[in-house]
This record gives sequence, structure tokens and C-alpha cells, in this order.
Amino acid sequence: MEKLIGTGATHGIDFEAVETAARRLALDLMGKALAARLNADRGDATGARRRCECGGQARYVGRRRKRFVTALGEMELERAWYHCDACHRGFSPRDRALGFDEESLSPAVRRMAGLAGAETSFARASTLLRELACLEVGAKQVERYVEALGRDIARDEREVVEPEPSAARTLYVGLDGTGVPVRKSETAGRIGKQADASAKTREVKLVTVWSAERRDPHGVPCRDAGSVSCNGAIESIASRDTDRAPSAFAARVLRELQRRSFAQAERRVVLGDGAAWIWNFADEHLPGAIQIVDLFHAKQHIFDAAKALYGPGSDLAAQWGKARRDELDRLGPAPVIDALRPHAGAVDEARKELDYFTANRQRMAYPKFRAQGLCVTTGVVEGACKSVIGNRLKRGGMHWSVDGANAIIALRCAITSNRFDDYWERQAATS
Repeated sequence: MEKLIGTGATHGIDFEAVETAARRLALDLMGKALAARLNADRGDATGARRRCECGGQARYVGRRRKRFVTALGEMELERAWYHCDACHRGFSPRDRALGFDEESLSPAVRRMAGLAGAETSFARASTLLRELACLEVGAKQVERYVEALGRDIARDEREVVEPEPSAARTLYVGLDGTGVPVRKSETAGRIGKQADASAKTREVKLVTVWSAERRDPHGVPCRDAGSVSCNGAIESIASRDTDRAPSAFAARVLRELQRRSFAQAERRVVLGDGAAWIWNFADEHLPGAIQIVDLFHAKQHIFDAAKALYGPGSDLAAQWGKARRDELDRLGPAPVIDALRPHAGAVDEARKELDYFTANRQRMAYPKFRAQGLCVTTGVVEGACKSVIGNRLKRGGMHWSVDGANAIIALRCAITSNRFDDYWERQAATS
């Protein structure tokens, strides 16, 4: 320590550099002590043969050294090595017992890398690991590991569906979609919104479940803290009449609802922006659930109709639109439908909006829904689209593969839904 700070006056010392050097030294000493202890233990060589994962017999071929990245820094370990003549692969029982993976990262480092890579770019995550944990893990290694972790969490999500008890009287499920930028190869042959009809994004579909038993001072339902879970992927909701199994995203939603014990709630509510696929899913899979169109989306449709009828920015458009929005709040959709009907024959936009409000009139009974103490907006869903998907996958310059995007989505959904620890506990139990 004297070499770090000297023996004279301490003014002018770069204390940050001293702290960093001292921390690295302490971690290095602990790492060397642990490595020495593990290397002295040769109990991992348990016989001339061991059973391989492929089912064949692997033979002991000696001890091999390998460097690993651990929370204590780099560590060189000597381990018993077995080679399988059936699958021609080798393995170390100690690596499996300690939880090291093919990237040579310890469980603690993988967890830190996963959390960092889920929050920010892989390059930034590499920097954070170096600055905060004194770990040298390159950006490409972080990328490989984080995407592999996300894929494994996605597999775990499909295989493990454990119901979570809920005391909430009412549970809400919100469904929405948001585009993420992808590589050009991922949009080949797809029609998009660009001027030339090409596509630059693929749609992530997201299901969000929450409760809102609390009320604000005005009696409006408020999301209960810690009640939000979400699940999503770039997947299709479409299915054919002849399909026996639900589509990939429909199956995902049903798994999430099973986890949240949605069917056992006294009141079940489906909230959406009015997209037909949402209500088709609800009609097929959630009979008896209350269906509600997000109030703000409905008001946006009134705004669009006002512009079409009286011109963008005109006083008449503002007055007409405000009157219809107030009526929607106080009386529901009937006055809006009555106001649109006279214009439907002459203005295409008015006809489209008339069809929209007519098709969803039962889902827009806002005075009745409020009297029942129900949420009538999808703020929780849209917030999840932004915080879970947008904040990580829609940053400038990003272009994802579908596989890579889905891996990050699975990882972020697990963290947001407070299931990240559950995943690690299951991994530890099987190692």
C-alpha cells in the first residue's frame, strides 16, 4: 500500500487511481487464493470414465488448464478433462459444477454482463464492467454472451409456467405492437411504410398484465406497484382456421396469463388500441373478459375526423373535436357516431371513423367502465413498449437480427417482470 500512496504528505494524491489500484490488488489476491485452493483439489477426477450428456461414455484424458473471467478477475484453473468417443466432444466436470459456460465466464460475471447488456449497448456494457467491476470483457464477448443468455431465458419462458398467486380483484391484460429496426435481410419481401413500400422494421408484439386496486385522490385507478409483468417477441398472432395450436404470440400470451392466474381473477379486462387482432384474440381465447378501447386512442380518432371535416388547424375543427371528445367522456360513443353519420357519405375519413366507433361502441362505454372502477387507458402497455422495447432496441444506428432482438426482449422482459432471479435459481439447481 505504501507503494501506492507513498510515505510522505498525501496532498495532491490521485485518490481515485489509488482506490482503483487497491481494489484491483485486493481482487487479484483473493482470486489467486481461490485458484490455488481449487487447483489443489483434484477430486473432480472421479474415475476413468464418466457418462456424457449424449449418453455415451467419456474417458479421462488428464488435466487441462484454462483461463476464466470471474468476479475476482481472471483465474487459471486446472481441471480434469474427459473425452467422449461417441460424440467426439470433451468436457470438464468442474466447469459444470462451478457453472462456467463456453464463453469462460463465471456465473457472477454472466449475471453482471446480462444486466449491463440488457440496459445499454454491448460496447457500453463492456465499459461498465471494466469501470465498475474491474473486469475485462470485450464488447463482442458481451454481445455473444448476452444474446445466448436471452435465448436461454426465452427457452426457459416456454418450458416453465409457474402460476403466481394474486390477491387482486381485477387483472388487466394489454396487447400492443411496436416496430424495431432490423437488418435489411430480415425484411426481404415484406411490405412496409416506406415511400417505395419497403420495410425497415419488424413488429414486436407485447403482452402486459397488471392490477390497479389503488386509487388516486380523484378516484382514478392507479397501477399497483410491482404488479406489472410483460412478455413479447417478434412473432405472429395470425393463425389459420385449420391450425390446431395457437399462433406463436397467442401461445405466449396464454402462458403469461396462466402465470398471472388471470382466469382466477374476479374481473378480467382486455385493453387495446382498437386493432382488430387484439379483439379477435380476446373473443377466441378470453371469453367473458371485459374489452375496452384505450380512451386516448379513441380521442385521437375524433381528432383525425375533425381535421378531415374542417381542415387541419381550423377553429371549426378544434371546436367540433373538443365537443365530440367531451361527449365521449361523459356519454360514451353514441353522440360521436350520430355526429359522424351525416358526413360519412361525402368524406371517406368520416366513413372510416364511423365504422371504427360503430365496431367498438361496446368497448367505449367509458362512463359505465369508470363507474365500475376500471382503467380505461393503456398507459401501462404503452409505457412497457417504450421502456422494455424502445429504450434498448430502438436507439440510433441499431439494426437487429430477429434472433438477436428476441433474445434481448426475452432478457428485458424477465428483468422487468422480476423473474430474472427465478431463472438463475433454476440454473443453479440443475448445475
